[in-house]
Amino acid sequence: MVVIGGTGDLMRRKLLPAMRRLTEEGVLREKTVILAAGRRTTFDDESYRKWAHEALEDAGLPHDAQGSGWCERCLHYQALGEQTPEDFQRLKQRIAELEREHNLPGNRVFYMATPPGAFIDMTEMLGEAGLNEAPGWTRIVVEKPFGHDLASAQELNERVHRNFSEHQIYRIDHYLGKETVQNLLTFRFANTLFDSVWNRDRIASVEITVAEDIGVEERGEFYDSVGALRDMVQNHLTQLLTITAMEHPVEFEADAIRDEKVKVLRSMAPMDPSQVIFGQYTAGEVDGEPVRGYLDEKGVTVGSRTPTFVALRGYVQNWRWQGVPFVLRTGKRLAEKRTQIVISFRCPVLSLFQRHPHATVRANSLVITLQPDEGFDLCFEVKAPRDPLRLHTQSLSFRYDEAFEELPEAYETLLVDIVEGDQTLFVRGDEVEESWRLYAPLLQAEQRVYPYAAGTMGPGEANRILVPRGEACPI
Repeated sequence: MVVIGGTGDLMRRKLLPAMRRLTEEGVLREKTVILAAGRRTTFDDESYRKWAHEALEDAGLPHDAQGSGWCERCLHYQALGEQTPEDFQRLKQRIAELEREHNLPGNRVFYMATPPGAFIDMTEMLGEAGLNEAPGWTRIVVEKPFGHDLASAQELNERVHRNFSEHQIYRIDHYLGKETVQNLLTFRFANTLFDSVWNRDRIASVEITVAEDIGVEERGEFYDSVGALRDMVQNHLTQLLTITAMEHPVEFEADAIRDEKVKVLRSMAPMDPSQVIFGQYTAGEVDGEPVRGYLDEKGVTVGSRTPTFVALRGYVQNWRWQGVPFVLRTGKRLAEKRTQIVISFRCPVLSLFQRHPHATVRANSLVITLQPDEGFDLCFEVKAPRDPLRLHTQSLSFRYDEAFEELPEAYETLLVDIVEGDQTLFVRGDEVEESWRLYAPLLQAEQRVYPYAAGTMGPGEANRILVPRGEACPI
């Protein structure tokens, strides 16, 4: 497993801890060799392992007896310097040496843990060095963002396909590695209770929210060049939409599932600019602590109009979902950290309780929580004891942490799938392009950006896009 960008933040915070845990659990074989490739020419195997030990300690995985030899057994380092063709030839030689030393069959993963936009040059260097082919299999892993609009995504697909075929490419969206997201497919297709009502006749609306209470942190310069639409909506929220709305696949297999996700995107018209609200956070309070506004964040351009909040409404125009609004909402510096899919069901076609003043009927809803406190809540109406006829909303709840042991981190799940060659949770090239097509009108149109105070749930103007939840059904 070759990690290009092996001294970067992604390797330090996510990949190293995931690799260590998977090896300790026996999921990754002890013979797995991890070669970090980076620009630091002062590093060798020994100094890199010291750096890795510190990273693992920061992640709560200290240098204990169980993992004391992991870095020494598995981790190696190769300097890429200025990333010239000669540097990649030396990388090729080092890989061959390690494969001979450890008697490996030549199965290789190249993980592009590089800054956005840099991976394409790296893939071309790998191809020129002949590293796109191996005695065994070769796979390449690419982090988001994959392009910044439809044209750039098409260009990136064309360039990466010069050296790697689609079955070798794993475009990673870590949201798809979350256990609750994966379970959504099982929840839908293994339970007739929900499968039979998953359509326009029974569902009134679908709302997908990814709310963050943090700001842009140290990503100010990068974030200012992309904004919430590119950073979150085009990838994470759209993936959640396609999994929620897709038809039954012909089999539980990667391309069969991804075929259905692409069909959802092709069933959607490009987003209407009149059905979107953009916002940008100003100074406020989060958890009782004062926080600065977006324009005061490090790396943000003076007077920037980059949105940190998006709420939009779209429609899947097929037989199952015609007329059902899908609302997507995301923002930074909101009142809470929460990722949810809320399925709001329709009201009963006939109310039997008109003569009872306290019998207010509210529509049922299904709340799928991805973080924190992963689980499901089915909300329904019950009669309160003793009252003549007073209805109360109650819920049936399921929580992962109560039913199972600790859930794996998203990157642990995705790394296992990469090694096993399962592309189900990875985004296909045509899927990327269809997603960018959807949002092209919003990227091209001049949009007003509404201010909202940090610690709120976004600008008040977004209320005209959002679908009210839990309201009383009409009598």
